[in-house]
Amino acid sequence: MGVTIYHNPACGTSRNTLEMIRAAGIEPDVIEYLKTPPSRDELARIINDAGLTARQAIREKGTPFAELGLDDPNLTDDQLIDAMLKDPILINRPFVVTPFGTKLARPSEAVLDILPDAFKRAFFKEDGEQVLDEEGKRIV
Repeated sequence: MGVTIYHNPACGTSRNTLEMIRAAGIEPDVIEYLKTPPSRDELARIINDAGLTARQAIREKGTPFAELGLDDPNLTDDQLIDAMLKDPILINRPFVVTPFGTKLARPSEAVLDILPDAFKRAFFKEDGEQVLDEEGKRIV
């Protein structure tokens, strides 16, 4: 099954998402987008396929978002995508692409919506929060 994660290994949400994918028995294509940013077309497609606008896909926390004036409501999606391509830290993470859909996995367990129901055991996030019970069923 072809799964791609746009990953930042310094991000706990991204690490948790990657481990959930692996816990489903899937070894995804891991793209460290800070080192290898997507093309303009690819980024626009991922955002669109996730059902988001560029404004919803841009990361504010820990980025130069405010300093760059990206909070200006008059900026277009194209302008925001240009900013993300110029400074990839502005791309929110992690985006995950599977045959079942594309998702910005925030919170990390959102990735479960686009993975096959292949979990056979409990899953805990790095911080100890349990996401799946002992039978691999999602805890609501």
